Amino acid sequence: MCPIMRRIGLFLYLLCACAAWGTQYSGRVVDEKGAPIAYATVYPQLQPELGTATNNDGRFVFEAELSEGDLVIFSFIGYEKITVTGDRLRVTGDSLTTIVLKEQPIQLEETVVAAKTSKQRNKRKQMAALLHSVYTQMERDFPTTNTRYSIVSDVVMRSEKATWGMEQMIADIVVLPEAAQSGKDSVQFQGKFCKRFFDAAKREAATAIMSGETLDRLEKDAKLPAGAPKNLMHRAANSIDSGVVVHRAIFGVSDIKYDFQENMNDLKHWTVSNESEHETVLTYTQKVSKYLGFFRMIYKRHYIVDSETYSVKRFSEHAEVKVTIPFGYKLNADQLQLLNLLNMGENELQKFRMKKLRASVDLNTILERVTGDGLRVKEKNMKIDAKFVGTQKKEVPIHLRATQRVTGVQTKDVKALRKDQITRRLERKIVEIY
Repeated sequence: MCPIMRRIGLFLYLLCACAAWGTQYSGRVVDEKGAPIAYATVYPQLQPELGTATNNDGRFVFEAELSEGDLVIFSFIGYEKITVTGDRLRVTGDSLTTIVLKEQPIQLEETVVAAKTSKQRNKRKQMAALLHSVYTQMERDFPTTNTRYSIVSDVVMRSEKATWGMEQMIADIVVLPEAAQSGKDSVQFQGKFCKRFFDAAKREAATAIMSGETLDRLEKDAKLPAGAPKNLMHRAANSIDSGVVVHRAIFGVSDIKYDFQENMNDLKHWTVSNESEHETVLTYTQKVSKYLGFFRMIYKRHYIVDSETYSVKRFSEHAEVKVTIPFGYKLNADQLQLLNLLNMGENELQKFRMKKLRASVDLNTILERVTGDGLRVKEKNMKIDAKFVGTQKKEVPIHLRATQRVTGVQTKDVKALRKDQITRRLERKIVEIY
């Protein structure tokens, strides 16, 4: 077909698509150096379920019916979120709008440079007084009523070689302060829409990993402990929608205020660093060693507070995990696929026996002050770098980057979610990028 006929055919296709589905919007997303950003998310602020992700060249296209002035949000993990009006992105000819994302001032990892602890601050009475002042301010800042957050959650997975895909979930999160106060889980997660974006070349492998059949096979082939009920795996798989576990973990399974309250009397685990006129960093450190030292974890919580008001400005968590399996653990192909070992061949998969696991986890919470309502979550970021080491010294690095941005908050007449709302399986829409 000649170039002219191809262009006419493309025009007719676009015309039919717009007539059937709505107006088409397109553009390109790059960083400050002009390099394309793949897997950046693009979605209308009022209709995030209509959004899409950029391809390997940073290009995107989506269809929607936007009113004049409706905003479109651009975001990518580690970059500032920006918004533009849909008018700038409407397809009108050969012009292509370029959107530039800037690196985010607050990085994925919350850098806390440890300074020498003040001898005065290290005295237990002084530390107890400081912690009490911070908690007193927390009681003023954090609401005690149920709160519903509407979020857009992006999780990008990659092996050492390349990014292979992203899952985006539109969801509601209900936070129940009274549950946290009584020592129960205070976070409920309800997925509403889900899209999975895959590089077309990796579609087959990605589909095998993310399909529901994998869970079914794991349940069928599982070797349960003696005396365990036969439906243990089934109940575990269905206790929460299998696709939202990671998304839910980003938001957390507890409450900042009540975690602080629970640990504030454990003075020997608290230190002060970066104490200045403007900010004070309170750090709670806990070391865990189990099973004769085969499992070890160092866990730190950093509360970045205003030195004058004692109000929490940011919150970050960091964990270093080391697991040693004395004789190794033989994983079947499905289990290996769930670990995203995409850079191993089939023969290596069958021979792989896990000997060690090393992981570093960083989670950051960015807060914003709302007049009359105290502090609310604005954004959460998570970074996981893990390495699986086999008996043949085969190392498999896995990297995960995730972000959750709040698109709406409800504080009145918020009720706890029903069990069927939490465990309902969501349909996953598969989208290939090229």
